[in-house]
Amino acid sequence: MSRLPHSEGLMLSRRRRRLEAWPQAWGRPHGSRRFAPHHEGGSRTAPDSTSLLQSDQWAGMNRRELISLVGAAVAWPLAARAQQPSMSVIGFLAGPSASASKSPLAGFRQGLRQTGYVEGQNVHIAFRWAEGRYDRFPELAAELAGLQMAVIAAFSPAAALAAISATKTIPIVFISSVDPVKLGIVASLNRPGGNATGVAFLDSELVGKQFELLRELLPKAAVIGLLVNPTSPSTATHVRDIPAAMQALGLQIMVKNASSESDLDTAVATLVQQRASGLVIPSDPFFYGRREQLAALAARHALPAIYPDREYVVDGGLMSYGASVTDAYRQAGVFTGRILKGDKPADLPVQQAVKVELVINLRAAKALGVEMPLSLLMRITDTIE
Repeated sequence: MSRLPHSEGLMLSRRRRRLEAWPQAWGRPHGSRRFAPHHEGGSRTAPDSTSLLQSDQWAGMNRRELISLVGAAVAWPLAARAQQPSMSVIGFLAGPSASASKSPLAGFRQGLRQTGYVEGQNVHIAFRWAEGRYDRFPELAAELAGLQMAVIAAFSPAAALAAISATKTIPIVFISSVDPVKLGIVASLNRPGGNATGVAFLDSELVGKQFELLRELLPKAAVIGLLVNPTSPSTATHVRDIPAAMQALGLQIMVKNASSESDLDTAVATLVQQRASGLVIPSDPFFYGRREQLAALAARHALPAIYPDREYVVDGGLMSYGASVTDAYRQAGVFTGRILKGDKPADLPVQQAVKVELVINLRAAKALGVEMPLSLLMRITDTIE
């Protein structure tokens, strides 16, 4: 490393000492961070530049030298900061809680990594969790829109509708268990138009299949319960095909509403009193965030239930049939990364989830005393011991 000549180094050292002495000229100790601070009982003002330059402490240094030295000291950290690349920020709007969404969130981060984005390295994520309260979506979506996110990722039909209402310019990536065209989120699946695209798994088609699978498991069942969230945009779709299912399967289907933890307890207890033999639980963020509670209720009342996603089975539920939520989040992460790289939502066709799983919890089956028929065993995608 090269060194300054002795005379120049000595001069620079003197100038540095004079600059460090500057706060003392104000009557404040060196190291204080506040400029022109306000104190109780009065305030202080900084002396003007002329009086500082005339101070004995700056003898030997002219005005031009002082201004150059101070300007360099101030400009250096600003220049260094300007050289740091800015990171895009993704708004993340979801219905459950953070603790209930570890697996889907891992899928979303995986999708981002597939497109070259890693949280904390070249992208930030601003999380907003509705905690199962659909009425919070409009406020949370408006907050993210006001913060001018690069992309807003909305993970339910209700979240997507709130995001669409909050902004017509910020790109939106959604996951919807209901046809996004019928909800008005996009113009069509192939040509979304507007500022939104995403992933759709048509849960209404899967609910009918859930009834069929539960009937295979419980061939003597006469009454099956269906749990729905009355605050969700998906509910109308979930109940639409009930008459056809009742006629095809020869079942009586009893619909119960639940949008709070206490509602869940009441709904399941009522179904048991009305002699329901099984329970179908469709896709819903509120239900997803209460997986353990639902599995515990079903076990307590000895009520076999079928769920829409494997995470319910991992948390103690009997069986699930539906699209993989974690994989849908991964696909949403890929869409988000592509938009960050410059793709337009209007040009990205809505992706339909095609990965459908039948997952069985063998321990739960044993505890409930149900025996899996061969027709189900041959179609199982995975088992949880």
